[in-house]
Amino acid sequence: MPKPAFSRVALIGKHTPEIAGSLLALRQFLRQRGCEVRVERETAKRIGDGEDAVDYDEIGAFADLAMVLGGDGTMLAAARSLARHKVPLAGINQGRVGFMTDIALQDMQASVGAILDGRYSIEERALLDAEILRGAARVLHTVALNEAVVGKGSQGRLIEVEVRIDGEYVYALRADGLIVATPTGSTAYALSAQGPILQPGVSAFALVPLNPHVLSARPVSVSDRSAIEIVLLSAVDARAHFDGFALTELAQGDRLLLKRSADAIRFVHPPGYSYFAMLREKLRWSEAAEKDAEQD
Repeated sequence: MPKPAFSRVALIGKHTPEIAGSLLALRQFLRQRGCEVRVERETAKRIGDGEDAVDYDEIGAFADLAMVLGGDGTMLAAARSLARHKVPLAGINQGRVGFMTDIALQDMQASVGAILDGRYSIEERALLDAEILRGAARVLHTVALNEAVVGKGSQGRLIEVEVRIDGEYVYALRADGLIVATPTGSTAYALSAQGPILQPGVSAFALVPLNPHVLSARPVSVSDRSAIEIVLLSAVDARAHFDGFALTELAQGDRLLLKRSADAIRFVHPPGYSYFAMLREKLRWSEAAEKDAEQD
């Protein structure tokens, strides 16, 4: 049997017992193909099998591919943890929508086998580098694959922010909040807020207001070479969160600084992957037209 294209594979799963059968079957298949396999430590606990369990830093040092079983939330967590290690990721969808986990569970062995045979494509996705400053002090430094959000907190009142791009004043906004989304995140929270869908190769970020107080406030896309600054002008209660994981309470005057990270995420896709075919399936584009054609 020829040497697999990826010989050291880490497995990361959704933290529910339901993934156990799929994950154990995948581990067996990979070993049969000649791969050395490790399982992320929390995933191993969930499936009740501590064999070859490792943490994310150990995965970064060991793996030349990480395979993620679950949905987009599981992929987001894995991507954030492995970004600095530059480990490419492949996603097997065992969640709901699955924009980032594009291998169907029923096609798992065929698609993974094709990847191991060297029939795959690699797609690079941009990350946001996010920093919150309170005066001269850094409150938080993190990365986001989907989006950074400044929003109202538990009080439910509008907040007011000022937006600057490369130091130039853009506008002051009163709204429930503001999303800054990467192309990957343009099909997540930003899509629900009527933001634009950005093809992954587009070098841009989308700024999407959340329920703005004026109807003229519209989403705008800016170059991902831009430095974006969001200043909290006033709020009874405000928060910033990143991919739904890192959460920080904001105070008046806090500054959120966003730019493209020097790190990036690399997704490994099986043969036949198409971004627009994925959108048609997940967003049910053309569904009505196809039904009409079937009835004619």
